[in-house]
Amino acid sequence: MAIALYMDEHIHRAITIGLRLRGVDVLTVQEDGLTATPDPLILDRALELNRVMFSQDQDFLIEAHHRQNAGIPFAGVIYARQLVAVGDCIRDLEIIAKASDLEDLANRVEYIPF
Repeated sequence: MAIALYMDEHIHRAITIGLRLRGVDVLTVQEDGLTATPDPLILDRALELNRVMFSQDQDFLIEAHHRQNAGIPFAGVIYARQLVAVGDCIRDLEIIAKASDLEDLANRVEYIPF
């Protein structure tokens, strides 16, 4: 029981590093070679990779809600406001990643901090 995360390109690098140090499977948009790719394509890619999207960009919330209303599948989005501390993001994302299955977050939006 665990999920892999797909990090939006604007996520602070310390969050990615902190999660990796805690054994969470993380891939960034940059590492995947998709910098500056439109959000809908990023969500499609996350689904293709079976990874839940983490973002602090409200545009991902808009796209996720659009997909929910239109019945378009996506792997899930975890969202945190820009003001959420790095440590809080790491803590909550680690909990979600280690305690969830992909099916738990499919087509859903989760907000952190809890």
